Amino acid sequence: MSHSESPFETTKTKENHRFPCDQCGADFRFDPDAGQMVCDFCGNTGEVVDDSPWTSGIKELDFKAAINNLLPLQEIEEVRVSKCPNCAAEVEFDPEVHASECPFCATPVVTDTGSHRHIKPKGLLPFALDEETARDSMTDWLGGLWFAPNGLQEYAKKGRKLTGIYVPYWTYDADTASRYSGERGTIYYETRTVMRDGKQVQERVQKIRWSPVSGRVARFFDDVLVLASKALPKRYTDALEPWDLSALEPYRPEFLAGFRAEGYQVDLDDGFDEARAIMDRQIRRDVKFDIGGDRQRIHGIDTKVSDVTFKHILLPVWMAAYKYRGKSYRFVVNGRTGRVQGERPWSAWKITFAVILGLIVAAGIGYVVAMNQ
Repeated sequence: MSHSESPFETTKTKENHRFPCDQCGADFRFDPDAGQMVCDFCGNTGEVVDDSPWTSGIKELDFKAAINNLLPLQEIEEVRVSKCPNCAAEVEFDPEVHASECPFCATPVVTDTGSHRHIKPKGLLPFALDEETARDSMTDWLGGLWFAPNGLQEYAKKGRKLTGIYVPYWTYDADTASRYSGERGTIYYETRTVMRDGKQVQERVQKIRWSPVSGRVARFFDDVLVLASKALPKRYTDALEPWDLSALEPYRPEFLAGFRAEGYQVDLDDGFDEARAIMDRQIRRDVKFDIGGDRQRIHGIDTKVSDVTFKHILLPVWMAAYKYRGKSYRFVVNGRTGRVQGERPWSAWKITFAVILGLIVAAGIGYVVAMNQ
């Protein structure tokens, strides 16, 4: 088989990301280690061929056009998803699967045939770590936690496999120009005489001299990243950063073979509100730097935003949702770097033992001190 062309180009099914092997008919899957399509049944392989029409990066889309529903039809797709009744995650399932578990919270899910119309992904970061490597990272992380239940780590090692999920994000580009007013503070010192212990002494006192300032700052924001999922606490996904967005690949459904994809739940305009908050924080830092001096006061900032563009992208996350002794634990692993985040499990008996041990040690130290006096 030649690797110069895709062996599954004419048979791919967008909705469920399945690609029949041209030798045996079983399903290809994307292998993160090999960076290519692999058939586990017969060992056949195939390349993921980039047929993207854009040769200089991934195409950005116009934000205003999208908000006004004026995007070209080729930028819109309809996909089948199942919505979890517990965490509200919307995940694509194969049509022949009628019941499963939500990969985000381990809740039983009966799949439906609901279809959702949304903006197509423009790019993604392919998985770089396989499931075994991600599992090792997760168990090592669990093993390094103080007061974690021993059984949970063992249960995680012997439990079912982690699920590879492409999580939806928005990225925003924008030009900003800001006018500001404020004050620059300059530190100076005065010497004064004070009475201390019945004696006159001199001391230096720090003071600040404020002067009014105004000015302009400008910044181009590139790929401001905003999570478009509500299925996981944002503190988990934020802690998986940084993502190497410079390595984004143009979207190819072959990369999703063997994985799941979550539909976005944060709309484009709501995502931009969060992006603006990120931009505003950076603009305030720029203004303080521009004011200079030793201290800064900002009275007002007026920012004009123009040329806003965006992309819908997918980022790779290995995920485990375990129910252990009646409690759910969720863990996420960055599919590129192996960085782990998740719920912090605690062992009540370990904490109790540590408290008792601490009291015994403190009592022993107190006894020794008392005997030496």
